[in-house]
Amino acid sequence: MSLINQIKDPIASELALFERKFREAMKSNVPLLDTIMTYIVKRKGKQVRPMFVFYSAKLFGGINDSTFRAASLVELLHTATLVHDDVVDDSNQRRGFFSINALWKNKIAVLVGDYLLSKGLLLSVKNKDYHLLEIVSSSVESMSEGELLQIEKSRNLNLSEDIYFEIIRKKTASLIASCCAIGAASAGASADDIEKMRLFGEKIGIAFQIKDDLLDYGDTQIGKPHGIDIQEKKLTLPIIYTLNQADKKTRATMIHNIKTHHQNKQKVAEIIAYVNSHGGIAYTQNVMQKYKQDALEILQQFQDKEAAKSLEQLVRFIIEREN
Repeated sequence: MSLINQIKDPIASELALFERKFREAMKSNVPLLDTIMTYIVKRKGKQVRPMFVFYSAKLFGGINDSTFRAASLVELLHTATLVHDDVVDDSNQRRGFFSINALWKNKIAVLVGDYLLSKGLLLSVKNKDYHLLEIVSSSVESMSEGELLQIEKSRNLNLSEDIYFEIIRKKTASLIASCCAIGAASAGASADDIEKMRLFGEKIGIAFQIKDDLLDYGDTQIGKPHGIDIQEKKLTLPIIYTLNQADKKTRATMIHNIKTHHQNKQKVAEIIAYVNSHGGIAYTQNVMQKYKQDALEILQQFQDKEAAKSLEQLVRFIIEREN
C-alpha cells in the first residue's frame, strides 16, 4: 500500500462515499455539460483537500452529512477557480491532462467555471450551510486577491519577502486553511477551535507552496520542467532571498536575464545554479520547515486523537513529496 493510501485508510469508506456524492452533485441535464463534468471527475488527484476536511471534522465530534457537503463545496469552488485559471493563463494542460479550455475552448470553459461556482453556492444555500459558505467564500476572495497582487507586483521583478508571503498566503494557503476550518465547523467545533484549524491550514498551505517552489530547483522529475517559474518570470522565495543577498551588479544582471532571457535554457540554468550555490535553497528549506513545525505545534494539543496523528502524517507527506 502506498503512503498516501495508508494515510487515507482510516477514512477510506468516507472518501469513497464522498466521491459518489460529489459525482452526483456535478450532474447536469445538459449533455455537453454532463460530459465535461464526467471528464473533470475522472481527473481527480490524491484527494488531499477532502482529507483535510474529513480529518479536521474527526478532531471535533466526527464526520457527518454537513462534512460531506463541506468537502463538496470546497472541491466545487476550487475546481471552478482552476478552470478559470487555465483560461487566464492560456494553459492547455493541468497535471498531465488536457485543460477544459484546450478541449472545449475558452467560452465553454468560463461557463463551466460559472456552473461549478453556482453548484457550490446552491449546495450550501439549499442546506442552510451559511457558516460553511462564508468560510469558503472568504478563501475564494483571498485567492482572487492573491492572483491580482502577484500580477501587479511581479511586473517590475522587485518582490520583497513580505509581498511574496502575502501572495502565497492568499493564493495557496487560504484554500487549505478553509479545508481545515470548514471541516472543524461542520463537526460543531467552537469558534476558537475553528480559528486554530484555519491557522494550522494556513501554515501548512504556505509550507506546501514553498515546497512547490523548491521543486523547481531540484533534480527530481516533477511533472513540470525545472526553471518553469523563471521562464514565466515568477519570483519565488529561493530567488528573492538570493537577489536580496547579491551585490548591486549581480542583482541587476540576474533581473535583466529573468526579464530578457527567461526563455534561454542556458541562462535559466545559470540562474538556478547561482541560487543553489548562494544559499537560496538552504534558506528556503529552513523557512519551510519552520512553517511546518509551527503547524504541527497547533496539532500537539490534539495528539491523543487518531485524527491528529493522521493529519500529521498528511502534513509530512505533502511537505516531503518529490512531485
